[in-house]
Amino acid sequence: MDMKKSRLTTAIVAACCAAFLPVLAQAEEQKAERVEITGSRIKKTDLEGQSPVFTISREDLENSGVTSLGEVLQQLTTGGNALNTKFNSSGNFGYPSNQGGIGAGSAQADLRHLGSQRVLVLVDGLRWVNEASASGVGGSVDLNTIPMATVERIEVLEDGASSIYGSDAISGVINIITRKDYRGFEVNAYAGKYGEGGDTRKAEITWGTGGDAFNAVVVLSHNKQEEISSSKYEISSTPKPFTPPSTGGSSGTPQGRFLVYSPNVVPGYCEDDNGFGFFLCNVTTLPNTDVGADGIPTFPSQFINWSNAQRFNFAPYNLILTPNERNSAFVSLNGDMSPKVSWYARAMYNTRESTNQAAPEPIFIGPDAGAGPVMGSIVIPANHPFNPFGFDLFGPRYNPDGTLQDLGTFSFAGRRPLEGGPRIFEQTVDTTYLSAGLKGALDNGYEWDINLISSKNDAEQTFYNGYNTFRVRNALGNPAVCLAMNDGCTPLNFFGGQGANGQGTITQAMLDYIRDTQNDASEQQLFVFSANITGDLTDMPAGMLSFAAGFEHRNYEGSFSPDALRIPNANNEWGSQDSAAAPTDGDYDVNELYGEIVMPLAEGFDLSAALRYSDYSNFGNVTNGKLGVRWEIAEGVLARATYAEGFRAPFIGELFGQGYFGPEVGDPCSGYAGSGNATLIANCQALGIPTTYEQINPQVTGITGGNQNLDPEKSESFTAGVVISPEWLRGNLRRLDFELTYYNHEITDAIQAPDPQEILNRCAFDGPSSPYCSAITRTAAGFIDTVEMRLQNIGSIETSGVDFKFNIADETDIGRLSAALQASYVIEYEEIDFFGNQTPRKVGVEVNDGAIPRVQANTQLGWGMGDFNVSWNVRYIDEVVENGNSTLDATVYNDLQLTWDRALSVDGLRLNLGVNNLFDEEPPACFSCSLNGYDASTYDLPDRFIYLQAVYTIK
Repeated sequence: MDMKKSRLTTAIVAACCAAFLPVLAQAEEQKAERVEITGSRIKKTDLEGQSPVFTISREDLENSGVTSLGEVLQQLTTGGNALNTKFNSSGNFGYPSNQGGIGAGSAQADLRHLGSQRVLVLVDGLRWVNEASASGVGGSVDLNTIPMATVERIEVLEDGASSIYGSDAISGVINIITRKDYRGFEVNAYAGKYGEGGDTRKAEITWGTGGDAFNAVVVLSHNKQEEISSSKYEISSTPKPFTPPSTGGSSGTPQGRFLVYSPNVVPGYCEDDNGFGFFLCNVTTLPNTDVGADGIPTFPSQFINWSNAQRFNFAPYNLILTPNERNSAFVSLNGDMSPKVSWYARAMYNTRESTNQAAPEPIFIGPDAGAGPVMGSIVIPANHPFNPFGFDLFGPRYNPDGTLQDLGTFSFAGRRPLEGGPRIFEQTVDTTYLSAGLKGALDNGYEWDINLISSKNDAEQTFYNGYNTFRVRNALGNPAVCLAMNDGCTPLNFFGGQGANGQGTITQAMLDYIRDTQNDASEQQLFVFSANITGDLTDMPAGMLSFAAGFEHRNYEGSFSPDALRIPNANNEWGSQDSAAAPTDGDYDVNELYGEIVMPLAEGFDLSAALRYSDYSNFGNVTNGKLGVRWEIAEGVLARATYAEGFRAPFIGELFGQGYFGPEVGDPCSGYAGSGNATLIANCQALGIPTTYEQINPQVTGITGGNQNLDPEKSESFTAGVVISPEWLRGNLRRLDFELTYYNHEITDAIQAPDPQEILNRCAFDGPSSPYCSAITRTAAGFIDTVEMRLQNIGSIETSGVDFKFNIADETDIGRLSAALQASYVIEYEEIDFFGNQTPRKVGVEVNDGAIPRVQANTQLGWGMGDFNVSWNVRYIDEVVENGNSTLDATVYNDLQLTWDRALSVDGLRLNLGVNNLFDEEPPACFSCSLNGYDASTYDLPDRFIYLQAVYTIK
């Protein structure tokens, strides 16, 4: 690849030098307006460029029937898996290894399934600040911070463009163009809902005024979406699978599950010797067990052996649609300072309030609980008033020389106190955006612009109904010490279950002591200064040689401040049941120079070249180039191709973040003694894991963090295609065009953390001498304590496919008819991980809450006559396979909208009535998806959505 990059850079430099050799001549006065389209900084009168650009108009946005940009962009056939308000992402999932946070409440965009961090989002051609959701410092844009009411159109560049725009433009560029030249007054009111709730309201006011020398636009907007409980739909009301003896439910139950080692044999309950003279009891109690006046069941008569039939259905407490409220104000001012110089200023404030909810938090304690050092070190004495077993519960004990004395009497205990209420995570995100600039023209016809941007996302998250692990330890410890603390410490009834009446045995005083509210915060800031110039250099035999050049300076700052309970102390203990976290704070600068030319080599045949040099304060410099050709084979027939280098600089979380997250893994050594695999048996024994070991909790503590030595990811992109719109074929049709594009993206030095499951597998099957074993720590009983993984530049991704677009429109005796099709066919997707293995993520497979369908297609059919219009949109998602065998069937969504202009004979009044998912298509059930039984990044909710919109305009 380095040789390719060297040859491409040399070719671009040679092309640019050849272009700039002629004496700069006075350009002819422009007879048509020169405009800039996404994918090039060169302003031209001819809009057809070398790269495929898909435009979403304001009319398209209104016809979509949705209220956020994220929803619109996630329906693109070129789109991939990205966060949206259907994700009930909360802190109980832990945090991703890139320290970017979970993005709760945000909406992001993905192109080509390459990840939202590899999509560049621009607003009016300039960068937008990355998201903040108070759970890390991420590298993606939250589209919920950009009010839909401010948008004039969206241009989606379906090609790599780092040489034009810099970092992140690997899979494409989304350029959101705001409203700047509106004159009049508009009120937009919208109301919609699903059959089971999710009421959505929108109100927008747009006012614009001005003349030839000055224009002002003001937009005020309010959006509110209510939640829907997961209990409302069959697909989301139980974990998949949940039918016993499956393990679909949670072992954290309201009655509790207890693994203790009795000093005496208890027939039918405690009979398996642990090797130290104690006998394993794996027990629970039944619902409505009468615990009597002392509040605890009698052991063993009121206990039963644990089985999967006792697992807890946590799903009804979750949300399948999360609430989200956004309020914004936007002002755009444009004016002339002289006949050749103009100015602009834009300001925007947006505030978002959102909520996630999960089932009441389970409390897991004991050395094998995997819940952190505080919960793992708990000792419950025999004299504790709520200890039903009659002996001290303690973990492994060691001899003075460090050798194991015994495994103790206590392995694991878990209980989910329904008395504490569901976990609630509330986010508030405030976005401020200020920009100003000058634009002008020189006497020779060159156009220039200077821009300043300052933008900021400020987020806070409050977590209610979590538990303070230090206080849980106090409340389960020596009761005399607890009561002497004078801080409200009350001995905790951990073993009483829900009692005979099902109301719970944890009193309000107990709850008040152990329950704690946690507050996290994060912030991202972006400052940009840029200067650009574009124009025609000289007249060549085949046309004008055009150029663009410029400079850009950017400063990034980001921080994450977790609650004090989540920060480990000097003893590496933290006070939250949530994952531990460490503060993050970092910044860096980048200075960039770019140049771009379009050189007509023959009639209808152009060559374009671009080169961008980027100098980063943290890792050095990088140079990326792009070459493109454009050939008008015949009138209305255009062929084009591009080859582009790209890169993605690591974001602040990847560089400076550090923390913990909770991946779910399957331990290969669980039950190894009965596996029949001689290698596995020998290796697990050599690792010191007892032969009786079986994994209890699939969620373990993953230790990860950023790496300030990371280099940028590198990419190569190639596109080739044709656009056909011949007049001889179109005839009297108002519009007829076809577009076919082949794409290929290859990413190397991809930033990854090693997969914890693969670390465990490599250690178990390669043996104790494997370097991966050093990344795993286990308890004396064999349970996984932590798995360590750090971000590295290793891994690669390659994807390719074909896009097809078709448009036709005509005026007929039976009305205005139109039809459009966008379709994407993914040929391949291959991802190589840290270990050189191909990951399960590939075309036609559902994995990790995301799918890459082979085919996705959107069709829009339209009919209009007089003041009435009907649009019918059909969205097709190809089938995918889950877990190697079960199939998620192909899914088709139908969206219908009726529009009445000059409604009720009122000038300027337009009414829209629409139904999305008209035929109530349910998403295919997904057994591996983490929540709600389906893939929320690929499919709609299992319900139709009906809405009514009224727009009144005064011109």
